[in-house]
Amino acid sequence: MPSGQKRWLGSSHEARPVRPEADGQPSFATPPPKKRGAEGHVVLGLTAPAGRSVLLPSMDDPQAAEELLVFLRPEARPDLKAQATQYVMGLTGTLEGRQFLAGRPAFVEALLLLAREPSMAIAKDAYRALINLATEPASHGAFKKGLAGQLSLLLNPASPLADEACALLANLSREEASCRDLWEALEQTAGGGLGTLVEAFCTEGFNAQASLHYLGPLLSNLSQLPEARDYLLDPSRCVLPRLLPYTQYSGSVIRRGGVVGMLRNCCFDHRHHEWLLSEAVDLLPFLLLPLAGPEEFPEEEMERLPLDLQYLPPEKQREPDPDIRKMLLEATLLLTATPLGRQQVRAKGAYLVLRELHQWERDPRARATCEKLIQVLIGDEPQPGMENLLEVEVPAEVEERLQRLDQEEQEAALEEEEEEERSPGPSTRTGGLQR
Repeated sequence: MPSGQKRWLGSSHEARPVRPEADGQPSFATPPPKKRGAEGHVVLGLTAPAGRSVLLPSMDDPQAAEELLVFLRPEARPDLKAQATQYVMGLTGTLEGRQFLAGRPAFVEALLLLAREPSMAIAKDAYRALINLATEPASHGAFKKGLAGQLSLLLNPASPLADEACALLANLSREEASCRDLWEALEQTAGGGLGTLVEAFCTEGFNAQASLHYLGPLLSNLSQLPEARDYLLDPSRCVLPRLLPYTQYSGSVIRRGGVVGMLRNCCFDHRHHEWLLSEAVDLLPFLLLPLAGPEEFPEEEMERLPLDLQYLPPEKQREPDPDIRKMLLEATLLLTATPLGRQQVRAKGAYLVLRELHQWERDPRARATCEKLIQVLIGDEPQPGMENLLEVEVPAEVEERLQRLDQEEQEAALEEEEEEERSPGPSTRTGGLQR
């Protein structure tokens, strides 16, 4: 292999550049992970009421669980029902409690009924328990019958529990199987389909009693499904362009991160890259602007940047959340999977933004992703037959090795970061890429 030439590996979901060999040992760089849901579950830190410790019913004593269920029934005395709901809510604040309840569908069914209680206190406590329980995949089957009702609550502009329903659906939709169940329920809603969620998301003040920020993660989770991406990426619907401004939405990191996660998932479909990079969508500036800082560039470099990235004010701040920065970088990396994508990303001066970001970035994972993207932009083109990095097959043993080496690389970066934080002297980290 000629000196300095890059080799490329990939799979149907991943683009993986391989660094030039040094001392006979190849060093691997890994790509973004496969399509996934939003970055985290909604987990509420809950404890038992009145400071009491929560005692988990014995796993070997089904009678204890049955006795608890009696007090969760709609016909139970209101004060006992409220106490039992708070008790179960406290259970869901622990991993052991969630696992205990997740294996008992009757508790999910009882809590779904309590979420309809006239008493708002009981209904909200029931929802808090359900939101936590939904982080356990073992519980998801029991939620299936209630998905249509939760969607109805979420899309009701007058519902005081729309935020709770939204957070619950965001948790349930992280797993592909339950996400597909939700998609089917969504398709059957009146007025139907994904468009109703997008409309609610984009309508300011859709519900005066709910922020609906968790619609962001919900849209991100749904975009792991091909059907959802087909809808979002349909040029005739003009859905995706409506969502792009939310990459800079300052009102909620949850909403902003959800949109970025959705865009990242959409970028896996390389068939649409030409459209995404065209003037009709112009996705790249929306990915790069949150990564750009207030740096000044020489005139000849400034002219290479899209207009939205030129002459940014001194107070310009980068995206503060490292997970969102990483997803923005991953989305941009996916756009470089094809020759046309690489050419356009280079031509629009992405390297200049990434060079400055690399100097500034302190998060090891985001910094590593930035380095991989820079490597793609400054490296040689792939060999003939490997131009589309998302279509190159990767042998299983190579895949395992790449994942292992990437994990080791990230662990080493984290150790270096922790060592610098402990050191009383000036940082020993080298600066970013030199101009």
